Amino acid sequence: MKLKILFDRDAENRKLHTGWGISFLVDDKILFDTGENGSWLMANMKILKADISKIEAVVISHDHWDHQGGLWELLKKKKGLTVYTCPNFSAEFKNKVKKFGGNLKETKKTTEILKDIFVTGEIAGEYKGKYMPEQALVIKTGNGISVITGCAHPGIIKILKTVKRNFPKKDIYAVFGGFHLMDKDKQFIEVIADEFKKIGIKKAGATHCSGPAAEEIFKLKYKNNFLPVKVGMEIEL
Repeated sequence: MKLKILFDRDAENRKLHTGWGISFLVDDKILFDTGENGSWLMANMKILKADISKIEAVVISHDHWDHQGGLWELLKKKKGLTVYTCPNFSAEFKNKVKKFGGNLKETKKTTEILKDIFVTGEIAGEYKGKYMPEQALVIKTGNGISVITGCAHPGIIKILKTVKRNFPKKDIYAVFGGFHLMDKDKQFIEVIADEFKKIGIKKAGATHCSGPAAEEIFKLKYKNNFLPVKVGMEIEL
């Protein structure tokens, strides 16, 4: 199963827009997050030949501007598109999805949204002292399962333990996305990276809000199994 990087802060070439937030396209059918800006996302999709007509659903990891900013432009172009959210996203966000013609679906628990593609459902997190619900994407392939995270506000290890609980017989092949470690010291990040190894995760890609220190530490720990994440890349899962 292939994954295209449509939006992030680094790109393979200067023609592609970069910024805050992420957007990953799985198997040309499922879009995970939409970055900070709709026009930038649309421009990248055009350059990368990502066909909107093939997209069957969008998964929004959590209710922050840099993960749902491009959604509205997408919904303008494709009315009726299914949008997966957590039950405790804001009423403002959910009403806006409906206003733009999206088919809102709230996922409380692990749900298969397309063959071998799952959302974890709502996982409790915290941001600036307030409750922050978040969900991750889980993809099942012959290599095992891969986990894509938006910002990991609940804690990346908590998310991975939730996944292991729901897929107890599956090894985790790859984990990448935002790990929200940019405000953590190196010792804390080392512990997280070591926990990845203990869990048995074969490949890791720290990007977005993970921070430069986390990227460097994960590169050192994973060497050739570190996954760089740049707009324009395709990753085979």
